[in-house]
Amino acid sequence: MVSSPAIATHLLAWFDAHGRHDLPWQREPTPYRVWASEVMLQQTQVATVIPYFERFMARFPDVTSLAAAPVDEVLHLWTGLGYYARARNLHRAARVVVDEHGGAVPHDLETLQALPGIGRSTAGAILALAHGQRHPILDGNARRVIARYFGVEGHAGDTDTLRQLWELADACTPHERVAAYTQAIMDLGATLCTRSQPKCESCPLRGGCVACATGRQSQIPAARPQRIRPRRTAFALIVRRDDGAVLLQQRAGTGLWGGLWTFPQFDSEDEAIDWLRGSGGEPGSIHRLASYDHAFTHFDLTLQPVVVEADTPMQAPEGHLWYDAGDPPRVGVTKPVTALLAQLAAGTQGALV
Repeated sequence: MVSSPAIATHLLAWFDAHGRHDLPWQREPTPYRVWASEVMLQQTQVATVIPYFERFMARFPDVTSLAAAPVDEVLHLWTGLGYYARARNLHRAARVVVDEHGGAVPHDLETLQALPGIGRSTAGAILALAHGQRHPILDGNARRVIARYFGVEGHAGDTDTLRQLWELADACTPHERVAAYTQAIMDLGATLCTRSQPKCESCPLRGGCVACATGRQSQIPAARPQRIRPRRTAFALIVRRDDGAVLLQQRAGTGLWGGLWTFPQFDSEDEAIDWLRGSGGEPGSIHRLASYDHAFTHFDLTLQPVVVEADTPMQAPEGHLWYDAGDPPRVGVTKPVTALLAQLAAGTQGALV
């Protein structure tokens, strides 16, 4: 087995020749820009993140401008990127940085980890990439590389397995060129040591990789234990005015879709129509769109969309707004809103009631 220091040597040589060196956050790796990029990259691929990052930085070039913005605008720029708790935590953390740290992103691990949404790996990546400080990281890509190389078979959700992976990550992290090494191990996991069909023939670590040598790339790292996912059903009420605007409701600030705007949801169609009448609206024609499935982390949701053409003018109740997709307000909307509005525009609907 290649020694841990040699892993860095092989990785850095590969990175110099094949790594990614011109990502937007690499061109000006300030702590704030690196932080924002690391949050966006959590469970999201680089190609998807790049346009979001560039738009985000154009509007919020520093932590002060982010902290001063309303959360609705932050979520608006995040719309489509998913995992919206990341955006809420980034905004909350920016306000803490401004209020408690004078607008300077902390440059020590413990203080960074105390900010909302920043765990050990994210904090380590920020400090390594922005300051060159030696801290191990263990994001999904690095975890996969290390688990396969050393043949760590357990699931990272297991406490002992996670501790072993952190120890190995620390042993592999060099004392020189830490920023380059950090980017290198993330790049290797993203481009070669991928979850499925890894390109082992091109990997600089293949000579010492246990998983490669034993043909267990598909077994390492271990998959999350299978659980039966519950399914829930709700009726999404889509009230539409003559001008095409639809009624949206803001979710509570925490929990599922926290702070985002979505169609009001009910347990039944009758309940939805009763709510509409109680809110000052009179339903005209009613029709249904095809059902829409959305996967959350721990359960699946099926929405049954009910489209109601408002028969009379209606004021948006408190906590609601009229949303014009042609000239949208700067608020964050859920993925089902975007998808169902596209269905409406395409004329994909069920039978009239």
